[in-house]
Amino acid sequence: METTSQVEKESKEIKRARHAWYYYDFGNSAYAAIILLAVFSIYFKNVVVGGAEGTRLWGIAVGIAAIIVAVVSPILGAIADVSRSKKLFLGIFTAISIAFTGLLFFVGPGDVLMAMIFFILAEIGYRGAQVFYDALLVDVSTPETVGNISGKGWAIGMLGGIATLIIVLVPMQLIGDAFKPNYAFLITALVFLVSAIPTFLYVKEKHEVTEQLPFGKLIKDAFKKLADTFKEIRHYKDFLRYMFAFLIYNDGIMMLMDFAAIIGGTLFGLGTIELLIFVIIIHITGAIGALVFGRIADRASSKRAILYSLLILIVSLIALFFIGDNRIAFFIVGGFAGFSLSGAQAVSRTMVSQLAPPDKMTEFYGFLSVAGRTSTFVGPLVFSTLAFRMSNFYLDKGWDPILAENGGQYWGIGSIILFLVVGMVILLTVREVTAQDPMVYNNSQKEHEN
Repeated sequence: METTSQVEKESKEIKRARHAWYYYDFGNSAYAAIILLAVFSIYFKNVVVGGAEGTRLWGIAVGIAAIIVAVVSPILGAIADVSRSKKLFLGIFTAISIAFTGLLFFVGPGDVLMAMIFFILAEIGYRGAQVFYDALLVDVSTPETVGNISGKGWAIGMLGGIATLIIVLVPMQLIGDAFKPNYAFLITALVFLVSAIPTFLYVKEKHEVTEQLPFGKLIKDAFKKLADTFKEIRHYKDFLRYMFAFLIYNDGIMMLMDFAAIIGGTLFGLGTIELLIFVIIIHITGAIGALVFGRIADRASSKRAILYSLLILIVSLIALFFIGDNRIAFFIVGGFAGFSLSGAQAVSRTMVSQLAPPDKMTEFYGFLSVAGRTSTFVGPLVFSTLAFRMSNFYLDKGWDPILAENGGQYWGIGSIILFLVVGMVILLTVREVTAQDPMVYNNSQKEHEN
């Protein structure tokens, strides 16, 4: 029988592990804020490349990284499940992302190939690490608290993005042009490194490996497990439907994240400092959204929370067609978009933990990553190609180059809305799972029909 001191000690360890898990999101979101949202994307488009071609090449770079992660994620997920080594793979991918984020410091005007290679490797590390970080959610939560903890992690991540944006914004304001955007990439790498350390020190995988398997047998068992899951996946009907829904609506979410700075810079003429302020705003509203939708997920259901968030996001994007070049209106719309976008992302990982069999948790996160990374490949390619083609179409019609590029951007925004709507419709067909009415699997790991 456990003593009071033992229970208190375990409680402190659990709380410390949760906080350590939160801190990783702090640095992880710093990468998203600076590299994807506020600085590097627009720096790549306007400084490294320039014009509509910059939008096209940015989409290609994002897509290449996504498709590589899509290929390796389920295999690595299977290996991690067999060896109970989620933290090992998290460390490998995190190190890759941090290293190449720092190397972006050396990218200057015209260094297109260098910029694409460094960014692709940093993005592979960032996206690959996310699979194993998300899979650790079940090690720091319970079925009753998973939504709330996921939401808190996302909210703290938003704070990490805000803190890093402020660290970059202040010297830009005080020093001016002497503080080059490249310094932001070094700062981001440092914040990511420091924030990731507690996760590796204090988060423990609940089911540690009981024996050290030879590497050959480890690989063989992992591939066998993966093959078995492929054979059985047809029985996980709700997970499959959710994966397809996620594939589509995540397409829209990632398109918006990858091109938000480009949209703001192109349609509304926002400079670097204004973009930093804009991203700070959407991070603040995003932190609130992650907490709100995390609680909705626990009190109602993850499905309902995602549906609400997608609906708000769709309305926000439609509003962009009616506000002209009004910057204040753009900041307001961005606030609502950030609120709903973060909610959808935070709760999406919660749904996996509710739909996946316990012994295939990391593997199912890997499958979701296939959907997510495939969509991250398709979405940016659709946006960048459509915006580029339509811009050229309008140029051929005799439009002014600036108006032609703006017209192409609006076609890209329309494609985001389409993906969000289709994904939301498919999500409506997925079973609503709660802590009180969980998904149940029998011994053969097939879905139990209630």
